[in-house]
Amino acid sequence: MSEPSLTPMMQQYRELKARDPEALLLFRMGDFYEMFGEDAERGAALLGLALTTRDKDKGPNALPMAGFPHPALESYLAKLVQAGQRAAVCEQVEDPRFAKGLVKREVVRVVSPGTLTDEALLDPKAANYLVAVVEVKGKLGLAWVEVSTGQFSLTGVSRTELADEVARLNPAEALVSELSLDAPWVRTLRAQPGLAITTRPSWDFQAEQARKALHDQLGTTTLTGFGVDDEAIEVRAAGALVAYLRETQKSSLGHLTRLAPYRRADTMALDEMTRRSLELTRTLREGKREGSLLQVIDRTVTPMGARLLADWLTTPLTRPDLIAARHEAVAELARDPSLRNDLRDALGEAYDLERLAARAATGRAMPRDLVALGKTLALLPRIKARLTARRSRRLSELETALELCPEIRAEIAAALVESPPLPLKEGGLIKDGYHPELDELRETARGGKSWIAKYQAEQVRRTGIDNLKVGFNQVFGYYIEISHAQARGKTIPADFIRKQTVKNAERYITPELKEYEDRVLKAEDRANALEYELFLTLRDRVAAEAPRLVQAGGVLAQADVLRGLAELAVKQGYCQPEVVAEPVLEIEAGRHPVLDAVMPPGDFVPNDTALGPDAGTILLITGPNMAGKSTAIRQVALIAILAQMGSFVPASRARVGIVDRLFARVGATDELSRGQSTFMVEMTETANILNNATPQSLVILDEIGRGTSTFDGISLAWAITEHLHDRVGCRTLFATHYHELVELEKTKPRLRNANVAVLESEGEIVFLHRIVPGGADQSYGIHVARLAGVPAPVLDRAREILAFLEKQHGPDPGHPSGPIRKVKTGRALQNSLFAALPDPLLDALRQVDLASLTPEAALDLLKRLRELAG
Repeated sequence: MSEPSLTPMMQQYRELKARDPEALLLFRMGDFYEMFGEDAERGAALLGLALTTRDKDKGPNALPMAGFPHPALESYLAKLVQAGQRAAVCEQVEDPRFAKGLVKREVVRVVSPGTLTDEALLDPKAANYLVAVVEVKGKLGLAWVEVSTGQFSLTGVSRTELADEVARLNPAEALVSELSLDAPWVRTLRAQPGLAITTRPSWDFQAEQARKALHDQLGTTTLTGFGVDDEAIEVRAAGALVAYLRETQKSSLGHLTRLAPYRRADTMALDEMTRRSLELTRTLREGKREGSLLQVIDRTVTPMGARLLADWLTTPLTRPDLIAARHEAVAELARDPSLRNDLRDALGEAYDLERLAARAATGRAMPRDLVALGKTLALLPRIKARLTARRSRRLSELETALELCPEIRAEIAAALVESPPLPLKEGGLIKDGYHPELDELRETARGGKSWIAKYQAEQVRRTGIDNLKVGFNQVFGYYIEISHAQARGKTIPADFIRKQTVKNAERYITPELKEYEDRVLKAEDRANALEYELFLTLRDRVAAEAPRLVQAGGVLAQADVLRGLAELAVKQGYCQPEVVAEPVLEIEAGRHPVLDAVMPPGDFVPNDTALGPDAGTILLITGPNMAGKSTAIRQVALIAILAQMGSFVPASRARVGIVDRLFARVGATDELSRGQSTFMVEMTETANILNNATPQSLVILDEIGRGTSTFDGISLAWAITEHLHDRVGCRTLFATHYHELVELEKTKPRLRNANVAVLESEGEIVFLHRIVPGGADQSYGIHVARLAGVPAPVLDRAREILAFLEKQHGPDPGHPSGPIRKVKTGRALQNSLFAALPDPLLDALRQVDLASLTPEAALDLLKRLRELAG
């Protein structure tokens, strides 16, 4: 279609589309949102809409079109966002009744995966982060914002740290400069599941431009007051976020008033694989929240509390004083069931104050949002009163920080009705008595019923027609209806003007009726318009207090998390851990928090763990599959995480030395989709541990080396254990099938052997799930295979092969304390398994006559034997 042939409306559409070509433009036309051209084709496929055409008479040149009714906007936006798309919402910004020519339209917001604020589009229990990454001279700056709550943070990272931080945040959208699309770290972002990458102009990431954007947003001339260096690389990423939000939200960002630097040294480092392996927030198999540690420990009753709990769990603290403050608060709440229950009841009535305040600040809040906000503010005095005079420092600090915001609550309560309607411009929002002019207009409009009744009675007397009625419709307004039967023999007054003939009746209007109608309708229209204006004024008033409201929401979230952790401790029998600076780990009767919660009470078998300078830094656990080795080492890692996040732990006693980094290499995670074998991934993760673990770290290893040959696996596991013992010196739990490694205890003073106890009786075995000192003397693999249902002939043959292998093994004279149990010959092992096959190499050797062998013949023989050996 050539540009001169465009209608004025399509010219308007093209101009708006050109402002953001990558976004799907949802163009409001009356009661529908329409998409045209490529947007229509893409949108119809994503949303399951019928694809039609505009100007069908143009044949092949007809413009594709697809649309949906305007009330369905939020549901379709949700689908677009879930598909990783950006959508520009274009509204009619003037009343078509008063428009001169084409109705004026503007894009009122751009919705993208990382900029959501609408409740219907968000998971109430999960944060929805927008991140930005920038590189300067090989270093990366990372910033992230949660638009729906106002949380805004930044930090500097290395290229190797980026993947772990992005995995921790699990953002919905990432901003990168148009000049960085080929950078290696962008591939890291693209590998993150479900992450939408948005390209931005390079100038948004320029230092001066970014600083100006931040200064303007935060109302400062420097970032020093937030603990941020204005010259830091991450400031560029944060400034790019602000520029993007201003462009897409097209509204105030009054809730973004604080910038929090994220200091990695203050939190336990958990890489992506560790979080996945330990199933902190999602299960490894199905990727669901159900069954994860987060789901099991979550006793929160507010959405904001649930989000904060997830944040605490994925960023455990490393400062003993901060951890102790949380533990003291949990302990006080655990001792006081009345306080705990009162807080639960009050918080259970609260709405999501953080997100409500953010919607008000961005101009998205609806009347029902403000009513919910007001109801939540009404709970604050009750919550503050219960937090008063607390002994624990953290609860006292929360009480002090909780602002009641009484003036906001009073204004909302005075202005809005209890259950306002959804439409904004059809009235019914504002209470009677709130505004004198509105009351007067309403009185005029409401007085219509009595006036009409009186007028109808007068016309009945005047005409003598008893069943004369005064009615109303949207087409003609007020009218007088007289049936044909009633009109017979009656004189219709001269001022009755016939307006419409319907079945069996005539409809009339009068000058007096039209004059009153005009007055009533104008009053209704003016009342509705005034209500809308009053609501916008109220919303702006609330938006101005967004920082206070967001802070109050943060206090409620912390109170909810601490109360929930106390409830968890009481219900599940957790103990308060002692967190110390020394690198120790002492756990008595420790339990796996997830299994302990899902198994019948008393069924889970607890275990003790002792690691440290005196008890040994490495615990090597041997034993059969299904006996509980993996569970035992995982539960130690989870107990350390729970302790440092501020929770009580599933044990009778626990003394936890601060863990700066926790590494968990458990299970086989096949990465074939990325072109890596299971063993390659295993070795990559192990290399990460060996290169980055410190003496303060905790390392959890499960079956290292099993992805390769037995001897390779044993050799690697042996060397890895030696390195952790001799070079790193960190606390380590290593579960393995390689019984040869138990020999290490003889030469490594800080290594201790342990095994999973097994009860044998008449050829049967019972796993006791108890970790006891000493190494295991057998693996019981064939027993486990029988329990799994392997056919009996296979088991019998396995026993024959096992007996032969055990007979063939003997100590290696060259390595009396080493890991290798020497096999007599590789050929002998192969021959034993395939005895029915002739061996040409052995046959050739048997036929050699050594007495008559000349040097030349010996050389020929060696060549032939080498050929036979392959």
